[in-house]
Amino acid sequence: MSAHSALRYCPDLYHYARRETREVRVGKIGIGGGNPVRVQSMLTSDTRDTDECVKQTLELVAAGCEIVRLTAQTRVIAENLESIKASLLARGCDVPLVADIHFKPDAAMEAAKWVEKVRVNPGNFVDKKKFAVREYTDAEYAEEVAAIEEAFVPLVNLCLEKRRAMRIGTNHGSLSDRIMNRHGDTPLGMVESALEFARIARAHDYHNFVFSMKASNPKVMIEAYRLLVAKLNELGGDWNYPIHLGVTEAGDGEDGRIKSAIGIGSLLHDGIGDTIRVSLTEDSVFEIPVAQALVEVGMRKAECGSAGQSPRPSWDPFSYERRQTMRLEINGVPLGGGETVRVFTSRAKWDAVAHKIDQLGDFKPEIVLENSGVVAVDPRDDAAIADLNTHDAARLVTVSDGLDLAPVHAFRLLAAKLDDRHPILLKDVLSSDFRPPTSDFLSCLLTASMNMGSLLCDGIGDAIIVQGEEAPGQSLRLSYNILQAAGTRIFKTDYVACPSCGRTLFNLQTTTQKIRAATGHLKGVRIAVMGCIVNGPGEMADSDFGYVGGAPGKINLYVGKTAVKFNIPEDEAVARLTDLIREHNRWVDAPVAVATP
Repeated sequence: MSAHSALRYCPDLYHYARRETREVRVGKIGIGGGNPVRVQSMLTSDTRDTDECVKQTLELVAAGCEIVRLTAQTRVIAENLESIKASLLARGCDVPLVADIHFKPDAAMEAAKWVEKVRVNPGNFVDKKKFAVREYTDAEYAEEVAAIEEAFVPLVNLCLEKRRAMRIGTNHGSLSDRIMNRHGDTPLGMVESALEFARIARAHDYHNFVFSMKASNPKVMIEAYRLLVAKLNELGGDWNYPIHLGVTEAGDGEDGRIKSAIGIGSLLHDGIGDTIRVSLTEDSVFEIPVAQALVEVGMRKAECGSAGQSPRPSWDPFSYERRQTMRLEINGVPLGGGETVRVFTSRAKWDAVAHKIDQLGDFKPEIVLENSGVVAVDPRDDAAIADLNTHDAARLVTVSDGLDLAPVHAFRLLAAKLDDRHPILLKDVLSSDFRPPTSDFLSCLLTASMNMGSLLCDGIGDAIIVQGEEAPGQSLRLSYNILQAAGTRIFKTDYVACPSCGRTLFNLQTTTQKIRAATGHLKGVRIAVMGCIVNGPGEMADSDFGYVGGAPGKINLYVGKTAVKFNIPEDEAVARLTDLIREHNRWVDAPVAVATP
């Protein structure tokens, strides 16, 4: 268990209850309190282009977006928020606007004159990140905090005067050198960075703010939010500020949707989250139906029954460690005991794809459920679990179908009560004939990702099966993509790709697709595609290589978080990236293409 394991981030890990917060007003919209979970997004247009910003905002609102964010890189750019706001009001649109601020306190001061909310990033609002490594004395540390206060208090006072809201939004990729050197590149560092700003705000009796703890790695994101809420609980009841959820740089397509669902859904399961943004490397209007579906799927768990018991969890919610089980062999396939997490399918689905197993590439089924000897139990049945625990031989165990329990709560209860030596088979839904209320693939994808991804990020699960998606090929692809997004089983290239915004220095969508086309066969290589430097170097700490906009039409290439190639013309940059991968002996030639389901 970690040093934080005595903290609690939700009242009951085995039953849904939404976290109670104060309400924060953002113009006409209330966040937290008794309000529904709000859906928001961000414009991809240049904030200096009033007509395009108005057009995109109206499209987002028509799609159901409730809060719209724009970037404001400088004070001069922030001045145009006045024009954008006036133009929207002239068209009868009073959607609340949020100015996204990095590096420039004077831009925040200008933005707060015109928009309902200002987002500040504690990692770069005042601090200038240089990746410097040094020890801070308490006096030096206090001196830098005092400098933050000097720059931040005027914004707090202006927000008080104009009744503006604020998001204190930490990003894993842009923690300050001071925080990094005192607390490390950790969830604790993210939390402490935000709390520094919150303490200043509270000292001036300003409370109209929300927190966020965004990261591209779902495990880091989940742990950071949990730790934040636990720390807020520890600080006292009046620290009940609402929470903005998001996985930053999630990417595009199914991968971006799955990664977002794992991170956001895990927290919604525990009643955490009052407003969400799904960050996709696509036109922002496509984020809205995904976010709406996430909220709908996330709230559905409230209708499930209670697990009825609250045993001590067998996992640490604040620090990932895979549950230690014994190794079994099932139909010749090793499982548990440190083996990779296996993919199950039903006999019917196996039979449906048996004629083309060799063509399924990386999406092959590995074990047939009906032939596995898995033991299915109700985790509330103490006698059945005691019987398993009294036997010396390890067994593969799962939760029975047809129970009135949310899968996450059911499998948590099973993991808490079952001896560790028994491996666990996770299910996305607790019925082989279950279909989500909206039986489209997106709903199945989000349900499976939220349920199984959450458990995998807690180290629970030695095998998985998707039951909610009927199509055999799609259910297998979904299984493997969930394992990849959770960081559990890497079988293909992993991409960290930010969504477009007004800071972006190249077309992220087309560039990401070009990079995928050139590198998509490099299994286990992690590539970051970043439109600018705001989060680029930091979020690339977990990546092997990075492609980052350095100036209009110019690209910088990174190895890890170190820039190694500068000002490369954009039309040459993808080829130079592949050359860089070759230089570091991570390149292999693409295999002959095979059909995938």
